[in-house]
Amino acid sequence: MSTGTPTGRPTPVRSSEPVPFLDISGATNDVAEEIRAGWDELLRNGQYVGGKAVAAFEKEWAEYCGTEFAVGVANGTDALHLAIRALGIGPGDEVIVPANTFVATAEAVVLAGAVPRFADVDDGTLLLTPETIKAAVTPATKAVAVVHLYGQLPDMTAITQICDELGLVLIEDAAQAQGATWNGRKAGSFGKVGCFSFYPGKNLGAFGDAGAVVTSDAGLTQLMLSVRDHGRMQSEGGHYSHGVLGMNSRLDGVQAVVLSAKLRHLDGWNQQRRALMATYRELIDPARAKLVEQLEDGEGVHHLAVVQVDQRDRVRELLQERGIGTGIHYPVPCHVMGPYEQYADGPLPVAEAAAARQLSLPMFPHLSQDDARRVAEGLNEVLAELDR
Repeated sequence: MSTGTPTGRPTPVRSSEPVPFLDISGATNDVAEEIRAGWDELLRNGQYVGGKAVAAFEKEWAEYCGTEFAVGVANGTDALHLAIRALGIGPGDEVIVPANTFVATAEAVVLAGAVPRFADVDDGTLLLTPETIKAAVTPATKAVAVVHLYGQLPDMTAITQICDELGLVLIEDAAQAQGATWNGRKAGSFGKVGCFSFYPGKNLGAFGDAGAVVTSDAGLTQLMLSVRDHGRMQSEGGHYSHGVLGMNSRLDGVQAVVLSAKLRHLDGWNQQRRALMATYRELIDPARAKLVEQLEDGEGVHHLAVVQVDQRDRVRELLQERGIGTGIHYPVPCHVMGPYEQYADGPLPVAEAAAARQLSLPMFPHLSQDDARRVAEGLNEVLAELDR
């Protein structure tokens, strides 16, 4: 008896295995042997905070990003906080922040003593634009924190130009964009500083918390090296010379070993993400689901595969029934969160509307193409069912 379809094509095999939203075990397996060797060296030399492993990763990361320097820190939030403080931004200063971002972007501004000035985003990319930046500027605005959300860069040519015209410091929150480019230039290399998180689920993820700031400013680098280490000024007396108000945010050697090992795989993993995203774009019904757009001059790394749908929560439930995991990034815009409402001065309609419709589909480099097709087909089926 034939098991084919009426067209003669074989019937698709439906796996009974669930498709997780995220699984980092494949990436871990790729680098496990190299990491064990690096950790064995740490056990011999005892350089668990700072040391050769951290210095090696900082050099590698700066070279990868196309900057002169990298400063390893404890996590991505500290990367933003430390950079903002080192830039001299504080009380009385405003920093433009997209309302559609993880809360850490706004949190770091407030921790530095400055004020987040929330801006709306583009309806297609859900990223800042020159127009939304200009709409948020006031006489107190000193900087713009451009967030490369989901692993895509906004129009950095135009944003760099508007920042120059308005005299604003450009800060890149590239926590989700390791390896993403605009006109071939890497994320983190456009602003005065580029700030990264290496949380385990990121495209380049540690085995715990870790972060870094990249820059090509030598003086700023020296200041950040001091601030991350309790304000120590090694050039002025050593271990007990505290010349500036500092913090404790040093990158561990244990994590630096992991990051150096994974960095050698990053471009390949990002290419796998691009292939998965291409499958989603090819198969997902654009009449029912709106995938986040990528601008023509950008090459994203698709940290997240975000789609906007009606009845988002019901869609998520029905996908889960089919064994397909999903996530939500981010259901509450920053400017309507309790701690940050005081900084909002009006509605931001695009960010608010998107927050209720955003759904993140499975996306990790070891996700199979078959599973990506299963996700796309499942989403189409669920949306068609809800339409009926």
